[in-house]
Amino acid sequence: MTVIPEDLNLPSYPVGLRLAGRRVLVVGGGHVAQRRIPTLIGVGADVVVVARSVTPAIEGFEDEITLHLREFTESDLDGAWYAIAATDDPATNAAIAAAAEERRIFCVRSDDASAATAWTPAVGRHEGLTVAVLANREPRRSAAVRDEILVALRDGTLGGGAHEVVKTPGVVLVGGGPGDPDLVTIAARNALASADVVVADRLAPRELLAELSPDVELIDVAKLPRGRYASQDFINEVIVERAKAGKRVVRFKGGDNFVFGRGYEEVLACNEAGVPVEIIPGLSSSISVPARAGIPVTHRGIAHEFTVISGHIPPGHPDSLVAWPAVAQMRGTIVLLMAVENAPAIATALVDGGRPADTPVAVIMDGTMPDERTVLSTLGTLAADIEAQQIKPPAIIVVGEVVAVAHPERYSR
Repeated sequence: MTVIPEDLNLPSYPVGLRLAGRRVLVVGGGHVAQRRIPTLIGVGADVVVVARSVTPAIEGFEDEITLHLREFTESDLDGAWYAIAATDDPATNAAIAAAAEERRIFCVRSDDASAATAWTPAVGRHEGLTVAVLANREPRRSAAVRDEILVALRDGTLGGGAHEVVKTPGVVLVGGGPGDPDLVTIAARNALASADVVVADRLAPRELLAELSPDVELIDVAKLPRGRYASQDFINEVIVERAKAGKRVVRFKGGDNFVFGRGYEEVLACNEAGVPVEIIPGLSSSISVPARAGIPVTHRGIAHEFTVISGHIPPGHPDSLVAWPAVAQMRGTIVLLMAVENAPAIATALVDGGRPADTPVAVIMDGTMPDERTVLSTLGTLAADIEAQQIKPPAIIVVGEVVAVAHPERYSR
């Protein structure tokens, strides 16, 4: 006969469950279940959810789970390997746990961990490591310790000598976001940690370069406005040459690789040379910089579309690919990148095309950085304001009524 000890001070036995293809029963459709289901889906479990009602998010999982909108029955546990009792009724949770116990199925209880046969740890992952922390029925403490460990792993202050990152030769195109290092993705940080060579733009988050190992080769391909620059051909040659030499090359850009970043030119160069290439997208400055400055690019009843345009070529130039008269006729938001020098000509083209001269404009310089500055203007006064306010790149220019939504004190509409 199995004797189950009642001493709750006994430690739990940690184990990693391989649930791919195995039935896991989740009873309950509230926020606890909503938090658990994505992780179960992510490890490949055959997730069955039984609940009288579910949150919209769980309903959205319907193509990835089996959902039964009804009361729990003991037969729901047939064939299950693991169960989670996450209803808001303690009696129902107790019944689920008891039925699971009879079938020797480990069961988590969301309402009473002391009565459960399994506890859910606070889990995080980093470079092939799974970190799972279990405090004695103290989920907040578990999560806090987990976060401390993950930060230490990402910063290289933990596990540096015990775990050597596998550096597969090839090229990784990494979007670094708008500039603030806190806005770079975890995938981007992991890529930098795995690099033998980093080929970096001027607008890539520069603070992260200080975290590179001393043995990492750093190649500066800064492109200064009206100043020196590294040609795209040179960049293509460098990343291909280093990769063919067996190095793992991270091409580190500001913003997103494929939003005026020439990222796909680098993909084509790698493909032509037979070099493996991976893409890690970044937050596009065209959206994230206005958002950080408190300006939405769309707003209900105000703007149903937004258009992102490169302003490095002025209207009327033979190389321009922009139909400025058509853009002027659109009612939505216009976001201009690389447009400070040509902003006066662009403003004139928009007004000539039908946009009112009093259309609100915001110019956001050094977006997301400590010295970020926003200048409010209009299409009619933009040229004078750029000169008076000494606006210089990098800057994002937002044109449209969304600027007035964000700054009603400045614009009386």
